Amino acid sequence: MSNLENRIIVGSVEWLALPALGIPKTKARVDSGAKTSSLHAFNIRAFKRGNVPWVSYEVHPLQNNRKVIVRCENEVVDRRSIKSSSGTSEKRYIISTTIMLSDRSWEIEISLTNRDSMGYRMLLGREAMQDRILVDPSANYLCGELSKDAANKLYGHASDEVGGLNIGLLASNPDLYSNQRLIEAGEERGHRIRFYDIKQCYMKLDADNPQIHYRGGRILNELDAVIPRIKPSINFYGCGLVRHFESIGVHSLNSAQSITGAQDKLYSLQMLLQNGLDIPVSGFANSPIDTGDLIDMVDGAPLIVKLLQGTQGRGVVLAETRKAAESVINAFKSIQANLLVQEFIKEADGADLRLFVIDGKVVASMQRKAAKGEFRANVHRGGSVSIAKITSAERRMAIKAAKVLGLKVAGVDIIRSEKGPLLLEVNSSPGLEGIEEATGKDLAGSMIAAVEKMLGWVRPAST
Repeated sequence: MSNLENRIIVGSVEWLALPALGIPKTKARVDSGAKTSSLHAFNIRAFKRGNVPWVSYEVHPLQNNRKVIVRCENEVVDRRSIKSSSGTSEKRYIISTTIMLSDRSWEIEISLTNRDSMGYRMLLGREAMQDRILVDPSANYLCGELSKDAANKLYGHASDEVGGLNIGLLASNPDLYSNQRLIEAGEERGHRIRFYDIKQCYMKLDADNPQIHYRGGRILNELDAVIPRIKPSINFYGCGLVRHFESIGVHSLNSAQSITGAQDKLYSLQMLLQNGLDIPVSGFANSPIDTGDLIDMVDGAPLIVKLLQGTQGRGVVLAETRKAAESVINAFKSIQANLLVQEFIKEADGADLRLFVIDGKVVASMQRKAAKGEFRANVHRGGSVSIAKITSAERRMAIKAAKVLGLKVAGVDIIRSEKGPLLLEVNSSPGLEGIEEATGKDLAGSMIAAVEKMLGWVRPAST
């Protein structure tokens, strides 16, 4: 009984400290179902000090606050495969540090992982609680509550960095996950990043005084760089806007020319073929009169029929029989649409790969698997994503595809066939949500780093 009396009684959520990491307070979820404690970390980099493995990383210790950043270095005590709550395994660096809870402190092991999608910056697992803690799951903050203002005051030294870049995010919907993440990533690296609705930007074409205005008359000529995320429906105006930014000396992460080429499916596939990249056998037509000949081009049914302006699986149909193919093509003909027919790769089993390329490197990859009864193109509607182990041939294909189209940032879609990898499509504005969640990688931060590199900007040394 005396042993139980000496234990700390905690609730499901508590404020605790990690003093050796420079974290005076962070909110932790107490979870006896998890074996190892974990801490939200990003920009994780392994290095050696002497012959000893170390790891450097950055932490957002306060929930919903990306402006407060603590930079840490620790000796690595282990690297383990740890299964997340979603059931996926991830190899994580393990560090050892001191925890302070209530008036007591002790050493615990912590795994480092990106917890952006989780509710709390830290999870306290049962190994750290053993023989020291009792949990009352019906309560919270039994060791003391901390207001938002009080928590921010503890990190008064972690103010915003000055001297950052002035970046414009050109897109259509400020609430999309990808756009939110880019704004957050830009701010956490000390930059001023603002969302600008493409349709609310106006261009002044003048040889002496060219300008770009935003609604209300604000002039955007002083931006250092723009990150364009242009959906196909506004491609004409969006790329014209990016060209105007480029003409007045504002750098664009992806150029107007590269975006225009990537969004033209016919042109992009022709360019990829001319540069030795394999694609599924495809036929293009403008409302074809000879439907049968178009079907025969791809060796008959089953086959895929796509509208050229379709995105995220919309306007894409699997025709399993010749009769079905004729019906779909004739339906598209009735709206006088440009369309593509493509051979169906049965052995892919409803899956494809998305490789995320930034600055000539594949920085993340995932497999997308269609829901049962669907096929690959419909993975956006009810399908699943997972980390993919890619081959060197697939890596080379993705890097070359981005280079051919001149894209610094690209989502390259590849399908595996009996003939080897085949390139399906290259996206100039790849989404971040699925691939960041699947891989745990900070791709938004990597895109901001690419902007920094493009402009030769170096982060000021910490004081």
